[in-house]
Amino acid sequence: MEELYIGSHVSFKRDEQLLGSVVEALSYGANTFMFYTGAPQNTSRASIDLELTSLAHKLMIENNIDKSKVVVHAPYIINLANDNEKYEFAIRFLKEEIARVELLGIELLVLHPGSHVGLGSEKGIENIIRALNTVIDSKTSVKICLETMAGKGSECGRTFEEISLILKGMKYPDKVGVCLDTCHIHDAGYTLQNVDDILTQFDDIIGLSKLWVLHMNDSKNELGSHKDRHENFGLGTIGFENLMNVIEHPKLKEVPKILETPYVSESFNSNEKIYPPYKFEIEMIKNKKMNHNLIEDIRNYYKKD
Repeated sequence: MEELYIGSHVSFKRDEQLLGSVVEALSYGANTFMFYTGAPQNTSRASIDLELTSLAHKLMIENNIDKSKVVVHAPYIINLANDNEKYEFAIRFLKEEIARVELLGIELLVLHPGSHVGLGSEKGIENIIRALNTVIDSKTSVKICLETMAGKGSECGRTFEEISLILKGMKYPDKVGVCLDTCHIHDAGYTLQNVDDILTQFDDIIGLSKLWVLHMNDSKNELGSHKDRHENFGLGTIGFENLMNVIEHPKLKEVPKILETPYVSESFNSNEKIYPPYKFEIEMIKNKKMNHNLIEDIRNYYKKD
């Protein structure tokens, strides 16, 4: 059986760092994973612990996790599309994040292109190109993966054409590629009813060699809604079969596939608990069969603890 690179978003805690991320990924039955190096909404970051990083690399080797398939997600607060008073901060913070990712020994960094906030997409894309060319130089070992966006508000990167324009402006084109998010492209108006058609479009406009990461999310929304609300795997408007057709596509076998599906909630009187779905979603994907009791199985599993 060919290797399936499947994983999910995991935590990166101050006292456990990358080692804790690997342990969590393994608990879900994953062989890759994605994490933020700190809260995505702020700049608070712990120094990288090189000893914990070394132990994490050792654990990855022992469990056949290919380090080149592991992903870091850049924080949301980095907006390269609007050249307002926060533009220089965004550039500086992205540089710092790249340095952290390099210290962790990770190669792939997913980045939201940014929102132009009224400047217009053309100006927003110009700003993104200028910022990335400021941040990336010949020594940068990290590969930036621009994420396809749903088109909410003034987001740039809502079409393959917009992503292509950014890539064409790069001084170091081999260091910038794409993260395709299934929920986002669905919400942007690309139907996944025929995966071959989507990949043909992507190849014609961007090139499949530039597709470095897949975010495997179902959607709560109708096609073209531009809302960006993820749903658990197989329970949304994209559906299990269409998502599996992406996962199993022979042209995508080397691309790491990352779940960012929502935690499952359960209320007890006035208390609410939330549970990660990834162990069960990964199992379902490996079995190639929809689990129609997915939510209940997740709740029952974590309740017993």
